[in-house]
Amino acid sequence: QMIVKIVNEELTALMGGQNARLELQQRPAVILLVGLQGAGKTTLAGKLGGLLKKQGKKPLLAACDVYRPAAIEQLKIVGQRMELPVFEQGQGDPVKIAMEAQRQAILNLNDVLIVDTAGRLHIDDRLMEELENIKKALRPDEILLVVDAMTGQDAVNVAKAFDERLGVTGVVLSKLDGDTRGGAAISIRAVTGKPIKFASVGEKLTDIEPFHPDRMASRILGMGDVLSLIEKAQAAVDETKAAEMEKRLRKNQFTLEDFLESFEQMKNLGSMDEILAMLPGGNKLAGAQIDEKALGQTKAILLSMTPRERRNPNLLNFSRKKRIAAGSGTSVQQINQLLRQFEQMQKLMKQFGSMGRRGRRGGFPKLPF
Repeated sequence: QMIVKIVNEELTALMGGQNARLELQQRPAVILLVGLQGAGKTTLAGKLGGLLKKQGKKPLLAACDVYRPAAIEQLKIVGQRMELPVFEQGQGDPVKIAMEAQRQAILNLNDVLIVDTAGRLHIDDRLMEELENIKKALRPDEILLVVDAMTGQDAVNVAKAFDERLGVTGVVLSKLDGDTRGGAAISIRAVTGKPIKFASVGEKLTDIEPFHPDRMASRILGMGDVLSLIEKAQAAVDETKAAEMEKRLRKNQFTLEDFLESFEQMKNLGSMDEILAMLPGGNKLAGAQIDEKALGQTKAILLSMTPRERRNPNLLNFSRKKRIAAGSGTSVQQINQLLRQFEQMQKLMKQFGSMGRRGRRGGFPKLPF
């Protein structure tokens, strides 16, 4: 649980840590949508326009994809469904159309201009030059690269190429409703250093949401329920007791008293079946028989000991073990088995403690691989 929590936090940090907002300074602010053909720019223009409209903005959509058949008509349909105005001048010069759309936005008091640009099946100089000219003419507040999340690691090369030529300010992941888990989001952020600002999570024009790195980390790990388990663990574990136990672990002083405390905290988390159901891959363990009775017997043995015996198991001679067996409804053999398991755990804790001290002095011991 702790390892998964740490990995989740590191993935979240890798993807930016928190949601990155749009930086809209001008009036009208200009958002330039760029990307390869088929990435979903035209649909995204309507989705983003609808989202900004809900936030009290007055967007205007500009049809500057003059090459793809029916691209202008598609944007008009999208705009109509979202009740957004669309500026278009047919199959003309994209740069001139973009400039005229900006003038129209000023006249109509639109505070945001969303420009849908042309894409290609692959990156070429002609496409980039056109986009560079539109950028020079409009001086956009945001250049959002729309990336198809289904393309996987190829999306990284696309992001790098567009960023080198245009200097994108953010990324939008489209088609996140498919089978992909969005692992490309990690690489895109690492390669470009640019934040992922939005995620398109469905086919409906309302299926767009700000990109939350923590949620994407959970998606990548396939661990939506683990976050619930982490929250339960944080609520169940007494931080003061946990800090005290950590000190004892570092000093190799882990006792049966700590073992009992661990059982009490596990009880607060629920049954083992419930805990396993929340773990990654837990669905594969559905129907597995968890021996809750054995766990109960272990706890009964610990409770039948005196606090002094739990703190110092070396006191447990045969007569004491017989008394504990009678009090817990178990046998001396079961008590011996528990003590052997505890000795193995102590050795493991001792190794962790020595690794922790070496880590503080400047590094962990060399591993044999």
